[in-house]
Amino acid sequence: MPGNGKKKIILLLTIFSMLIFAACSSVSDKAGEDEGTLDVKESFTEDHAEPADTVLSAVNFEHNLDSYRPQKDHYNFYFTYKIVHPWWDAVALGMEEAQRQYLDRGITVTYEYMAPDHASAQDQAARLTEAEKKDYDVIGVDVADEDIISPLLDKMVDAGTKVMTFSSSDAAEGCKRIAYMGNTHNYQDGADLTEALCEKLEYKGKIAILVGNPGAPCHEDRAKGASDTIAKYKDMEIVATEYDKDSVDVAYFLTKKILKDHPDLDGIVCCNMSNPVGAARAVMELNSSAVIVGMDHDEEALRYLDEGIIYCLGVQDCYSIGFDTIQTAVKIADGNMAGDLFPEKTDEITTVIYQKDAALMLELLYGEIL
Repeated sequence: MPGNGKKKIILLLTIFSMLIFAACSSVSDKAGEDEGTLDVKESFTEDHAEPADTVLSAVNFEHNLDSYRPQKDHYNFYFTYKIVHPWWDAVALGMEEAQRQYLDRGITVTYEYMAPDHASAQDQAARLTEAEKKDYDVIGVDVADEDIISPLLDKMVDAGTKVMTFSSSDAAEGCKRIAYMGNTHNYQDGADLTEALCEKLEYKGKIAILVGNPGAPCHEDRAKGASDTIAKYKDMEIVATEYDKDSVDVAYFLTKKILKDHPDLDGIVCCNMSNPVGAARAVMELNSSAVIVGMDHDEEALRYLDEGIIYCLGVQDCYSIGFDTIQTAVKIADGNMAGDLFPEKTDEITTVIYQKDAALMLELLYGEIL
């Protein structure tokens, strides 16, 4: 299990449990009613109004295994993803909850959850090839580069390996992988964030796009959604598109270079969880007025959102992705195919949050009270 960022984000479970306890303890005992039935979302809404509704709908912590009866009492999976990063630590929390619930039913689920320190499709291919030699019930991958990884997955399936994709990036269209549990609307996420930026800028201005990893489907799709949206408006133009390799430091240096080349830059679209942080650091250092939109729930990014340095963030429901991945892997291990028991692709949500939502999101995810 990756360690980076997990100590911070693990607080989300603690905070959420505290909120449930506080909500339940405030319920008055009434004759004929069960104790502790107050909806935590309803309780939060009373104090925080609209931000609570947005934040508590962005991440769904309330998951229970369905009625499917696994055919074995032990499963062993292998999962690999793009890069060691707090985003995948959040996915892991959902996995751990599904694992715990299976254990409560007398079923042991074990899994390897490994990734490189630097994104590399070649590294991912090597990990998958090595994993195929071992006796895993299912192998899952968050695809680093669909052109390189998809043919390998096809070969693995043809050889009898049960393969699924998960998290943020599916394989290429037509790949033989059995199912994908993750974000199915990355293009729309990029378009939605960029539309918010365009509206903020009154549909005119110079825009830069920070993509992420070359070939990574989620990053490329968001960038395509961004560029297509900007192309709709005649008074807007893209002056730079750069790949930061999902690195805060690289995004910081690239943004500084873009701002020096284009000091009149009006906006920046960030297509992963790292680059909003790097972009914000550079914008502050150079005292730029460029408006930043980006992805996900990095703690530093949420602080910048609260301070108004970042305009909005698209937060993915990582917890649900992780939970659904484990539950689906069990069904795949038993020989089931996509259909009534699970979809070929899930419909996990992304919620765009703004400055008004930042403080509550920081409290919920990190226990940070501003």
